[in-house]
Amino acid sequence: MPPSMSDFRSWESPSCCSAKKGKTLTTVHSKGKAHVVIPKSPERGADAADRALELVLASLEDSKAEDIVTINIVGKSALGDYMVVVSGRSNRHVAAISEHLISDLKDEGFGSPRVEGLEAGDWVLIDTGDIIVHVFRPEIREFYNIEKMWAAPDIEEGTLH
Repeated sequence: MPPSMSDFRSWESPSCCSAKKGKTLTTVHSKGKAHVVIPKSPERGADAADRALELVLASLEDSKAEDIVTINIVGKSALGDYMVVVSGRSNRHVAAISEHLISDLKDEGFGSPRVEGLEAGDWVLIDTGDIIVHVFRPEIREFYNIEKMWAAPDIEEGTLH
């Protein structure tokens, strides 16, 4: 089953790990392991995210990923700064793109990203902390159409009644 954004609620922000009086603290478990909070890059800031994005895009191009779309999610979500959505031609291509990107991130000192869905190869989610990369087979990408959801125009505060 492909990952959903609700699967990652437990590590959206560091505040997930502290309990306040009157608040219920929940932890999402998967196969007996708790999700780990992944902090954003130690050198936090637009520069770190931009450098990571350059690496991600270069790796995806090198792997012959198709229909690469970058979405700036700064101010829209605490999940990261950018979301990148790409397609691979088959399950094997999706897995190869993902493995190549994971290797490039480690080699360039960005650490080990959180990865979901690599085994199936239909939809792989790679979370670096600053950048969330979705690698889809074309028909899966068309079905979920997450670009449309995230690329929606910003609604100015106070415009809804």
